[in-house]
Amino acid sequence: MKINDYSKSREAYLRACKVIPSGIYGHQGPAEGCYTPIEAWPMFSSRAEGSYFWDLDGNRMIDYMCGYGPNILGYHDPDVDEAARKQRALEDCVTVPSTKMIDFAELLVDTVACADWAFFAKNGNDVTTLAIMTARAYTHRKKIVFFKGYYHGVSPWTQKMDYAGVLEEDVMHNLYVDWNDFDALAELFDQYKGEIAAVIGQPYMHGNFKDNELPADGFWQKVRKLCTDNGTVLIVDDVRAGWRIDLAGSDHYFGFKADLICFCKALANGYNVSALCGQDFLKNTVSGMSYTGSYWLSAVPFAAGIACIEKMKKLDLPRVLNEKGKKLGDGLIEAGKKYGFDLHVSGMPSLFYLRLADDPSLMLHQEWIAECVKRGVFFTTHHNHFINYALSDADIAETIAVAEEAFSVVRARHPEG
Repeated sequence: MKINDYSKSREAYLRACKVIPSGIYGHQGPAEGCYTPIEAWPMFSSRAEGSYFWDLDGNRMIDYMCGYGPNILGYHDPDVDEAARKQRALEDCVTVPSTKMIDFAELLVDTVACADWAFFAKNGNDVTTLAIMTARAYTHRKKIVFFKGYYHGVSPWTQKMDYAGVLEEDVMHNLYVDWNDFDALAELFDQYKGEIAAVIGQPYMHGNFKDNELPADGFWQKVRKLCTDNGTVLIVDDVRAGWRIDLAGSDHYFGFKADLICFCKALANGYNVSALCGQDFLKNTVSGMSYTGSYWLSAVPFAAGIACIEKMKKLDLPRVLNEKGKKLGDGLIEAGKKYGFDLHVSGMPSLFYLRLADDPSLMLHQEWIAECVKRGVFFTTHHNHFINYALSDADIAETIAVAEEAFSVVRARHPEG
């Protein structure tokens, strides 16, 4: 198989370093832990279509990161792009909002099981922050419970004490408990009785550097009752998993009802919008808060979001994505077995996590991912991956073939395994 060359990406990166901190920031930036070994990595894209993007050197990548989640139907989905084009011809970011905002909110209320209203912003961090502020304003309490391994954004309240720029005051009311450990959670409620404003959690644990873990039987139902009995707001962060598990919300899939649920990423197939949805009893609290942004009422993403949700409903999309993800995961596991590797595929198939269990140092996993990326399959090493509707059976077959060759290269390098 062809091994990618990244000469133009390297040239662009050197340019970027002169004018942009780290050259690239965020997950893809070399400053953030080199999720993929640098020599394997295309650093800049030039175009995207369907399940692929092409880098500056013309290498086509089968993209399993999907822009870190937003690409759920396929890059440049024709129905979503046409809805956005029609709206852009009329108006987008105007002094007063378009009624597309109302249309979008009505659709979310009709679609999401726990939603009586919707509030729009731009990033997942915008709506997780609003959810925390809402819980504190409603309860007049300060403390927030997190499940260890969480990620809820980049605001100071989401960080840890040893992170650069974070003050003790930013995190002093954060409480932490292990995922699926209900007894420990109940003990926190006893210890801080009447002080806990909210519990915030992803619908299942899809953190980094470890296998993803689904909720234990009855876990969320017990958490729901505990929060109700103590007047605590239950927040589901569906920014990453939303629309890939259940169109009615991941809380609906797991059989409970959130008070607040946060969406972003796949909400509009890459158009920039996020939403906080919630139950009616919190609506007046949100109404009384000062919280907005320069582009939060722009109409084009609302139109794109409407088209995206309507298409996802027609396709019964979560079922389709999980079928594709299961086919891919099974094939990857079998490819690893041929060369004596124990590949773990965890989480929901539509939002899967990969881990080579043969080496606790994680270096074998890094090597295998690097060999896949160099051959045109864009995985990352310590993050879950995303399935999109445009991913074809041929793409899956090619991915498995690339993975198998990558396994053979790593085994030749480490024959002792």
